[in-house]
Parts: sequence; C-alpha cells; structure tokens
Amino acid sequence: MIKMTVRQLAEILCAMSFLLCIAIACSEGSDPDPIAEEDLSEEYYTGGKLGTAFNATSFAYEQPTPVVEADADMMVRFKIGEGFFENEFTTNASGIRSGLGPVSVRSSCLTCHPGYGHGKRMERYRAKDYGNGYLLVVIDQNDNYVPQLTGMPQTQAVPPFLPPIDESGIHIEWKNHTDQYGNIFPDGESYSLIYPEVTIDREAINVPMPDFYKVRLEATIGLYGTGLIDAIPDDSLIAQYELEKARGFTLNDAKYRPENFIKEVDGTSHPGRYTYGLSRGTLQNGPGANAIWNITNVTRSDRRYHYITAAYATAMSQNADIQAALGQTEQEIYSYLMSRELPAEMSDKDYTDLMVWHRGLAVPAARNLDDPAVKRGKEKFYEMGCIACHRPSWTTGADDYSGDPMVKGHLPRYPHQKIWPYTDLLQHRLEMVNNIRTGWCRTMPLWGRGLSEKCTGAGEHLHDMRARNYNEAIMWHGGDAQFAKEKYRTLSKTDREAVVKFLESI
Repeated sequence: MIKMTVRQLAEILCAMSFLLCIAIACSEGSDPDPIAEEDLSEEYYTGGKLGTAFNATSFAYEQPTPVVEADADMMVRFKIGEGFFENEFTTNASGIRSGLGPVSVRSSCLTCHPGYGHGKRMERYRAKDYGNGYLLVVIDQNDNYVPQLTGMPQTQAVPPFLPPIDESGIHIEWKNHTDQYGNIFPDGESYSLIYPEVTIDREAINVPMPDFYKVRLEATIGLYGTGLIDAIPDDSLIAQYELEKARGFTLNDAKYRPENFIKEVDGTSHPGRYTYGLSRGTLQNGPGANAIWNITNVTRSDRRYHYITAAYATAMSQNADIQAALGQTEQEIYSYLMSRELPAEMSDKDYTDLMVWHRGLAVPAARNLDDPAVKRGKEKFYEMGCIACHRPSWTTGADDYSGDPMVKGHLPRYPHQKIWPYTDLLQHRLEMVNNIRTGWCRTMPLWGRGLSEKCTGAGEHLHDMRARNYNEAIMWHGGDAQFAKEKYRTLSKTDREAVVKFLESI
C-alpha cells in the first residue's frame, strides 16, 4: 500500500481540482476580447504580459498570472494557498486551518473579499454576513486609534472569552448628503450622495473606554494585481511623490520621510504602497502576511503571539465567569493571552503557499478600448486631469525581493512589465463628510473595477463604499481632485457616460 501524508493528498486533490476548473472554464468560455491577443495594444495588458488574465467572467479576479500557470509546482502551491483564503479557519487545536481565536475579526478571508474583490456596502455590521468587508475604526478626537482596542477591533470570540465589541451594539445609519451644487449637474440631471454614520453602544464594548470615541468604516480592497504593485521599485514611488509635490499637490509628506518608511523583517525599509493609510511597504510584509494572522489570530513561527491589547487581556483575566469556565487564575489567563511564545498554528509551508497565491493573482485584461464611446471617455478622463492622481501606467523593476527569508525565492516574479493600475499610490485628501481616519487616503487602483458587479455582486466605491456607482464616486472627490470634479460636472451627459464607460473598461 502506498502511504502519503495529508498534505501530499491535499496537493494531489488541488491539482485535480485545478484541471477540472480549466475544463469547466473552457466549456463555459472565458469571454475574452474578440481581437486576437497578439493584435492588442499594450493597454489591454493591464498587468503586463506576465500578469494579465484574459478572462471577463465572474471568476475574472481569481485567475493566476501567466507566470504561475507556466510553473506546474507553483500552480499547485497557488491552489493550496487559495484554499487558505477561501475556507474558514476553525477553533480546532490541530489540523488544516486550525487555531482560530481566542478573538477574531473574521474566520474566513473570502467573507471580506467576495469574489476576491472589495467588500460590499452593508446596512448592518455582522462579521458572518458574506461580503461584509468592513473593518471598524475606533478613534479619539485626534484620529488616533483608542489603545484599549486593536486597530482592527474584533467582534468574534471563542467561549468563554468575550469579543472586545459585541456586534449587537454596532449601528450603521446611511445618511443623505447635499453637496455645494445641490446634487444637480448644470444640464439638470440630478444625483444622490450618501455616507455612513456609525455608533457603538458603550455597553457593547467589553474593555474600559475613554470618555470620547468615534467610529468610522473602512472596506477591504480587491486582491488581484497586488503582486504587480509589489514589483514597482521604491525609487519610482519616491519620484512620483517628488513630482506631485513639485506640482503643488497637498500630500502626506510624513509618509516620505525615511525614518517613517515601513521596516521589513530583514531590517530594510520601504515607502508604503498598500492600505488606505500606506501602512504596508511590501506584500510579503504587508496585507496578506498581516491579515492572515491578525484577522484570525492564527499564530505562525514568526508571529507567536495574539493580536490583542493589554486592556483586553486584563478585562478577560479579571472576569470571574471566565476564570470559573477555564479553571484558571487571573494571572494564568493574562499570561496566556499576552504570551509571545505561543506554539505556531500555521506551518511555514502553508503560509508560503498562501503568499504564492496572493502574489500570483492576475489582473483582468482591459476590455473594449477600441469602442468609440470608450475612446471618447478616455480622452475626457485625461483632459479633466484625472491622471494627475490616477497615474495610468508604471513599469516594474527587476523584482528581486530580498526580505522575508520564509518566502524569499518561492514567489512569482514580474520583472520589467508595463502595468496599468491608474493610481499614483500616494495619499491625498478628498475632504468628505465623515472622512476616512486622518483624512489622508491612498489613491485606489482603478484596474479591473468595471468587473466588480459581475465578480462580487457589488459595484460600490471609495473607502467605506459610500459611492454606489462611478458618478457618485467622482462627485465625492475634493481636495487635489476638486479641479477634475469641476470639469466632470460641466461635461454633457453623453460625455459623462463615456467617462464611466471608459472606467468600466480598464
């Protein structure tokens, strides 16, 4: 009898599943652009030749890059990593995807990233509602995170522990907003604007809180193409900052002081490029590496501690009901919660496979760029000056990552590719009511967003998904983008629709 490990069996099953998916995709058709790929202009290759997938179905965001597809071993690792993203983690003490808790933000990454895209606009906050990609942001009057809660506060807990915040006490109210134009374009067409106001009942928070706190929402972003953003050289980011600064734009200068660069595990530092707050410098030390740990509280060899605060550990360890349920003293409970020597629950191999998947996601190819209306929309988009912040293209560097030794040498690479994300990757102010924390927000990539409704079931935009369509998103712009918004609102209805059609095509 041939013996094999559980992991070997999983790898075989993943490979078989991958082949089956290919067969199904071929039978359904991938809805590619009718023009032969070799005849397409470079702009169709949003992720360059190494990072673009010609698939416009509801699975468009889930495709591996050509680099991954060309390597059979990497393709298997991609599929195994995908399993960690798609499936729920459990409270089991051992086994695949074990170790959830003692508190968590979500038990599954897919819940926050439906269809691998961004979260949906929600009417309520429930962690288990599919598509709820909202993260709570609880801050003081100076927009600093309240220290009693983690930056991403948890609302789920493994009994007998209590969650830092009880979801029943979270309230989201969507309010109407009338802008300086009375929500009417010069040609008489009207539009509506809404924004969320969020409150949390004090009694729903299970840690002591300051006298004043306020709450904002931040939604998850799409995952596709993050590996290509990672391949943009640091000096290109710095040059873009210096260019816009010379043009007189109002930028978050603090992010470009070398002492504020993001430190890697190998001691190197990088300017931020991920998250609304530019708080992550590389993908390997950034969103995926961080989220798979602090969203689930699943430990690994390089993070053998929980994502919790001392205030929470104190509150739980002093709770008589928790002491009785666990049969432990206050000190024993506190020591467990705050320990930095916990056993690793996620293996290095599994974590690396997750990062192969994360860095291996392709960008959907652009569509219909030769359509006259799309061409007209592009012309207007450029004329309005939108590309001052939504920079159309970048060129990746050698893409020789030298950081985290756990993943170094295992990940797909995208050297010297011209990519089209339509972002400057800098922070501007949009000056919106109930603004994002600090008011500074990274310019979001626009590539692939036109497929959001098809892939995720939601087509909202901006940091809290307040904009239900492109039109509303543009009319929420302010600050450095005010001049472009002014030009947009004076366009004819036909030209405004052409701009939207262009945005839906890239």
